[in-house]
Amino acid sequence: MEITLLYYLIPSLIMFCCGVYGFLTRKNMIAILISLELMLNAVDINFVVFNRFLFPGQMEGMFFTLFAIAIAAAETALAIAIIINVFRAVKGIDVRDLTKMKF
Repeated sequence: MEITLLYYLIPSLIMFCCGVYGFLTRKNMIAILISLELMLNAVDINFVVFNRFLFPGQMEGMFFTLFAIAIAAAETALAIAIIINVFRAVKGIDVRDLTKMKF
């Protein structure tokens, strides 16, 4: 039994769709950040899978994935710092409470 491209793309598609659903429906900033990370991980899986199936001897997809993971780590650190500052100002991390920060 040969493992085809669909065995990798279907879980990646499910992960991405769960991330989009969580991003659009959640009101908690931490849950939104987790959903965004889920979408980025699905994209990283696609980079690796397409690299493996289209160019099996090359490593460009792997390097793109490592670069995307580094960018995601920096984005997560910055987002958590912003969430901590919002929590200090508003005393909550609900997205609906951010209207209190308007001048």
